[in-house]
Amino acid sequence: MTATTTTAAAAKTTRPARRARLRVVLRVLPALLLTALALAGPWLAPHAIDAPVTAPYAEPGGDAPLGGDQLGRDVLSRVLAGGRELVVTSLLVAVLVTVVAAVLGAVSALRPAVGRIVERTADVLMLLPAVLGILLVTLSWPDGGRLAVVTASVVLGVPYAVRLVAGAAAPVAASGYVEAAAVGGERLVYLVLREVLPNLRATLLALFGLRFVAAVYLVATAGFLQVGPQPPAADWALMIRENSAGIVLNPWAVLAPSIAIGLLAMSVNLAAAALVPATGRKAVTAL
Repeated sequence: MTATTTTAAAAKTTRPARRARLRVVLRVLPALLLTALALAGPWLAPHAIDAPVTAPYAEPGGDAPLGGDQLGRDVLSRVLAGGRELVVTSLLVAVLVTVVAAVLGAVSALRPAVGRIVERTADVLMLLPAVLGILLVTLSWPDGGRLAVVTASVVLGVPYAVRLVAGAAAPVAASGYVEAAAVGGERLVYLVLREVLPNLRATLLALFGLRFVAAVYLVATAGFLQVGPQPPAADWALMIRENSAGIVLNPWAVLAPSIAIGLLAMSVNLAAAALVPATGRKAVTAL
């Protein structure tokens, strides 16, 4: 009787855990599928991205399920091939911003004098509008290109992120075990990597999701302004700019890349939020 009761109680305990894991999988899966599709898209494209297959702005049908663009190229092929650079660039920007902000935020919390300098620098950089910052960096960069876009996106993203990390790291830096480690002679690198950052995992995961969405916005803005990829490259943002004049003739030439950008940003943000540990969800509500 006792064993049966224990087994039933254990089964009731595991059911919510299984449902929680299933919810996490269901929220992470769309991001994984969209990311994989964007990365493999160039190999899945049914036509060459620079070869006309139909009339300019042709309606969907035949060899062009989403119709043609302004030069008669297959919209579906260009959408499939146009997401890889955006995904790779946005992921790189999100990782760099999160890592730099994590280190600077933790150091700022542990060393108030350094924190004041970082905070004032961040305040100045936050005054720079995103579009203006992209133009200043990319247009002054030799040959422009993706490296310039990545640099501009990181410079514009770190100030916001570092203030959030510093605020979350301050209570951790003031805790007893961190102060004991500091009094014991542990170096700053040890305190940052072993004492502070491991306790900010929830904050950093949520921050990564937000920074990825912001990176998608900045990289897409650069593409729309043609300071990143150049024609005839297949790029979602560039497709929106190139085909905006014919949106009435073939809306899919603009809608398809727009929907792809929105779904990618939303799915990755949801996935990052789902991966935040349950014990740390309250800590990231301010983000």
